[in-house]
Amino acid sequence: MDDTGEWWSARDLQPLLGYLRWEDFRNSIERAKVAINNSGQTADLHASERPEGVVTSGNAPNVTRLNYKLTRYGAYMVAMNGDPRKHEVAAAQTYFAIQTRKAETAAVTAPALPQDYEEALVALLGQVRENKALEAENKVLAPKAGKWDQFLNSDGLCGMTELADLLHTNVNSLTGWLVTTGIFRKLQSKNGGNRNMPRKSYQDAGLFVVKQESKNGWIFPTAYATSHGIELVVESWEKKAA
Repeated sequence: MDDTGEWWSARDLQPLLGYLRWEDFRNSIERAKVAINNSGQTADLHASERPEGVVTSGNAPNVTRLNYKLTRYGAYMVAMNGDPRKHEVAAAQTYFAIQTRKAETAAVTAPALPQDYEEALVALLGQVRENKALEAENKVLAPKAGKWDQFLNSDGLCGMTELADLLHTNVNSLTGWLVTTGIFRKLQSKNGGNRNMPRKSYQDAGLFVVKQESKNGWIFPTAYATSHGIELVVESWEKKAA
């Protein structure tokens, strides 16, 4: 706070919202400024750019470090216009959506924005860390992707027969082995037979998808692997063969 009122440093806010690179965070600030202008307010009053010292790096020329001076509303808009793929940003957006709804349904005198902005973001980091801890537990379930995209259909999925072909085996051997590993389980079908299907935890982790399909009047579940699922199966299969 100074003689112009209460404000926050964008550089201080950057790590709280999970941004490692200033350039990426600055893009969120610029998006927020556009949103502020479109709402009929003056963006520069809520997110004003200002020089902040000089950065020296070896023999490179000195560079003036830039920062933004954010009002409470400006900081709020930066969070709401951040990258929702970042856990910190998603948590902040959820928090403020809830708080705004509470303000709308409360008395007219209730504040429209949370009054402890920085404290709220710091508290949200605890929730973010919990989410990341859960992700760490599922890391083995969601490893690398990308190189398997060529095996995916238009829905971004790979059938078990195609996956078996990739591993130079047949689909019954593959799904039977997946049952023994605990990735799949036997599912009793309506016609009395058994079908091997991925366990729910592996579906929830985004590794497999089960679709209800029909053929000759029969409706039955069919398993598909995502690119992450292919990665898991291939790595596990290679370990088995080693």
